[in-house]
Amino acid sequence: MQYHLDGFQPGDPEQFDAAPGRDLEESDLPATVDVLIVGCGPAGLTLAAQLAAFPEISTRIVERKPGRIEKGQADGISCRSMEMFNAFGFAEKVMKQGYWVNETTFWKPEGKRPEHIVRNGRIQDVEDGLSEMPHIILNQARVHDMYLEVMRKSPSRLTPDYDLQLVDLSIEVEAGDYPVSVRLERLDEARKGEIVELRARYVVGCDGARSSVRESIGRELVGDSANQAWGVMDVLAVTDFPDIRCKTLIQSAAEGNIIIIPREGGYLTRLYIELDKLKPGERVAGRNITIDQLVATAQRIFQPYSLEVKEVAWWSVYEIGQRLTDKFDDVPDDEIAARLPHVFIAGDACHTHSPKAGQGMNVSMGDAFNLGWKLVSVLKGRCPPEILHSYSAERQAVAMDLIEFDREWSRIMSERPQTGEADGEEAPRFQRYFIQHGRYTAGMSVTYAPSVLTGKPDWQKLAPGFPIGARFHSAPVVRLADAKPVELGHTVKADARWRLYAFCPAGDPAEKDSAIRQLCGFLAEGTASPVRNHTPDGEDIDSVIDLRAIFQQGFRDLALEAMPGLLLPKKGRLGLVDYEKMFCPDLKSGRDIFEMRGIDRQQGCLVIVRPDQYVAHILPIDAHDELSTFFAGFMLPAAHERQSDVGPVSSN
Repeated sequence: MQYHLDGFQPGDPEQFDAAPGRDLEESDLPATVDVLIVGCGPAGLTLAAQLAAFPEISTRIVERKPGRIEKGQADGISCRSMEMFNAFGFAEKVMKQGYWVNETTFWKPEGKRPEHIVRNGRIQDVEDGLSEMPHIILNQARVHDMYLEVMRKSPSRLTPDYDLQLVDLSIEVEAGDYPVSVRLERLDEARKGEIVELRARYVVGCDGARSSVRESIGRELVGDSANQAWGVMDVLAVTDFPDIRCKTLIQSAAEGNIIIIPREGGYLTRLYIELDKLKPGERVAGRNITIDQLVATAQRIFQPYSLEVKEVAWWSVYEIGQRLTDKFDDVPDDEIAARLPHVFIAGDACHTHSPKAGQGMNVSMGDAFNLGWKLVSVLKGRCPPEILHSYSAERQAVAMDLIEFDREWSRIMSERPQTGEADGEEAPRFQRYFIQHGRYTAGMSVTYAPSVLTGKPDWQKLAPGFPIGARFHSAPVVRLADAKPVELGHTVKADARWRLYAFCPAGDPAEKDSAIRQLCGFLAEGTASPVRNHTPDGEDIDSVIDLRAIFQQGFRDLALEAMPGLLLPKKGRLGLVDYEKMFCPDLKSGRDIFEMRGIDRQQGCLVIVRPDQYVAHILPIDAHDELSTFFAGFMLPAAHERQSDVGPVSSN
């Protein structure tokens, strides 16, 4: 990581200096805020952590619970979410504390003794090369804690306001800068029942399946229940089942199915246990299912293996259902052209499904990551507010795909073994389906459609390994200045900046007429340069669009001092040189990024990456006009930059 840019700072480099006025804890909500987040779940905290980096944006997050959660329901963290956590700076901590899902095993009824289960196969959980990040299991509460730490250490010193629930909100489109009127009720004993009123530019409802924000804008979750009850329990148990520390899918002949999710710490295990089907209209609460019943069901499914539960850390029962909201903001479809969104919903507030696909928390955090950089861009004057329409358009499509996947997966997981599966050599259907959709469960299936923010695939052939609209697939490189092996994707931080990766064509990049020197000259001096046009005066040259160059030569074959000045920019209060803009292939390990991602070696290319780590466009490296046109399609000239209302911020 980089720090000391504005002068030597002792102590924790992840602890930023507080913005003026933010070092004192604010006990009362202000009369107006730029962004009010309702709900401290995964979506709300992802959004809050992203906005906290910008103290000039007034952000508050409220939660009806009295404090942080200690036991979370979600536990699976996809590879894609781990890539996002790296942008926030805590992926390494999650990897250290979490359980790594390396293998998934499958069990089915034994042919001659169907009352017993037998292992039918095992696979590597994440295919090689899919991501540099593992699939992790970690208590949701720990993920919350890490987001809260990011918020506390940010220049905003943002902390949640607990014991506050939304009463209602209303939108007055013509009401000026703060069109959303909000009423909150205090739940703490000292001020219980007190109503707090404020106005906001934007409100984001991350308040769960019973979202008050969603109800306030007239949206509803629509869907159905599969009439299937499941139980879940986190247990400390003693068993002779050999795969208890592997993610395991068990399909029994007559007693139902189990999904085993080993938990962090080496001893804790989560069991998802299929229970009886529900009658039409029946709710699982009416069954009065007890923990003893869950344990007994699990013991029957495990036969011939034993299961002795020593302690239950948490348990619940739920019914499978898939529900989706038609739109994720307050603007009706027929008013999109004439009205701007001011209220958004994310996570369970707009899509609910079963937990067995392991996507609930992951997709919810993806919602917030998508929305966060767009709010920052609008509030800082970088982009017009019309781009906020893209949040619902992009994420509702993602949620719809999730609902369809979960509906099919839940149905297959609740099927009895098909005739012949117990005796035949072919893998059971649930096993085949899981293997087939491995990329989906890893979180890699999201691909945004062409739009103003995502280009058309006219030049995709220059870099087929970076599909436009998909997440930027990192690869190993070596930093030119210090020969350090790094992951190129780790240069993307949760800072709302765009990344421009210039993959240089064959030839000496130091030559006067090289493609990279021509590009740097255009970006630094050209009248149509998106860097010049969209970077405010007085800010670092990479504060909006961050240029990085990847050469084909080894790091010992290039002279750092011969590279274009834009790749050695002087930044910060002291004008210090940033030496981390240039990279070379990792030839020592044999992992050449040009080969791994299919980069055209003769022509090179430009890979434009959005602030949420998705590939926005692929262009020829000399397509200067097209590059300018792309950014001009959604960004405002720098003269529209909104001035900070808290003064300059000094950070490590």
